[in-house]
Amino acid sequence: MTLRRWLLNGWLMPHKTSTQEISDLLALVDRDLADCQLLGLSPDWRLNIAYNAALQAATAALAAAGYRAARESHHYRIIQSLAYTIGAPAGLIARFDQFRKKRNIGGYERAGIASDQEAKEMFSLAKNIRSDVEAWLNQTHHEFMEK
Repeated sequence: MTLRRWLLNGWLMPHKTSTQEISDLLALVDRDLADCQLLGLSPDWRLNIAYNAALQAATAALAAAGYRAARESHHYRIIQSLAYTIGAPAGLIARFDQFRKKRNIGGYERAGIASDQEAKEMFSLAKNIRSDVEAWLNQTHHEFMEK
């Protein structure tokens, strides 16, 4: 499977990005990485904010590759696309997807579902994804990186 095949399946849409868009997405990632460490936040909310940071980093990679996720299964597609953008290993993608499911339950169905350890793990995962995306952008799509 490739991103091109995903496009043909209707899972992605073509997208023309810019240095400004990539910069803005990475700024959102950095904001969320800082905000999820604020004192007094519940583990559910810290996990949610760190999840958003990772999702925006993955969105930046997908945009740089020339795509955006279609509306159906939007978050799922963005997460799975990391295999084709930055070459993320299956284990990282599987863990990120587990957090997607946990976030959905904690955000829409039931409070108190995330543990402090899970919030910390999602934060670490988000930091790693952010770093990997930036390295990938610098290596393969440096035209979108601010000078």
